[in-house]
Amino acid sequence: MIQAIFFDLDQTLLDRTTSLDHFLNWQINFFQLIPQREKARFIQRFLELDQNGAVWKDTVYKKLIDEFKIESIEYHDLLKSYISDFNKFSTGFPHIENTIRNLKQQGYLIGLISNGRSPFQEHNFYALGLSEYFSNILVSEAVGLRKPDPEIFNLACKQLGVFPEQCAFIGDNELADIQGAKKVGMKTIYFHPDPQINSKISDANLHDYQDIVMVLNQLSINTTPENTRQ
Repeated sequence: MIQAIFFDLDQTLLDRTTSLDHFLNWQINFFQLIPQREKARFIQRFLELDQNGAVWKDTVYKKLIDEFKIESIEYHDLLKSYISDFNKFSTGFPHIENTIRNLKQQGYLIGLISNGRSPFQEHNFYALGLSEYFSNILVSEAVGLRKPDPEIFNLACKQLGVFPEQCAFIGDNELADIQGAKKVGMKTIYFHPDPQINSKISDANLHDYQDIVMVLNQLSINTTPENTRQ
C-alpha cells in the first residue's frame, strides 16, 4: 500500500514554462532589453537554449546577448536577476494546492525530490505556498546527489521512515524521475498536462491533478504482497 508520495518540482508541481514566460516578459520590460516586436522570439529562444532547465542560465544569457546584440547590460546582471526574481513568478499547475492538501488530509506523507541549484530551487518551491504539507525537501545540489541516482530516492525514503515499495514518485522526466524511481522499487506516475503525451515505462500517467486519487488507488490495487516489504 502506498504511504508516501514524492514529487519532482519543475514541470510537475511548478508550471515552469508558464513561470518562465511571465518572468521573461517582466525581465525584458524592466531592463528594456529588446524592442517589443522581438519579445516573442527572445522568449522562444530562451526556452530552446534552456532545454527545460538542463542548461544553466549563464550560458543561456551569454548566447542571447550575442544573438540579439544586447549592449545595455551584461549577462551576469541578467543571471543575478534570474536567481533573485524568478521565484516571484512561480506558478503551479491547476488544482495542485487542493490536491496536495487533500492528499495530506488522507494521511499520505508527501516529499519533494528535485534536481537543481540550491537555494534557487527551494525558493521556487516555497513561492508555491505548499511547504506546510511536505515532510521533506531534497534538492540535488544541497545533498550532493542527483536523480536518477538511486541514493537520492533512498535518502528521501529514509527521512520519511518508509520503504521505496511503499512510495509513489510523480515526475515529468522519464530518465531522471521514472527510471530513477523504478530502480529503487517505487511506483511511478508520469505527469504531463497534455493528454496526448504519455510514458510507456511508468506505472501510470497523469494529466490533471484532479485525477490523482483515482490513479493512486489503481496503483495500490496493483501492488501485490510480494512486491511490498512487511
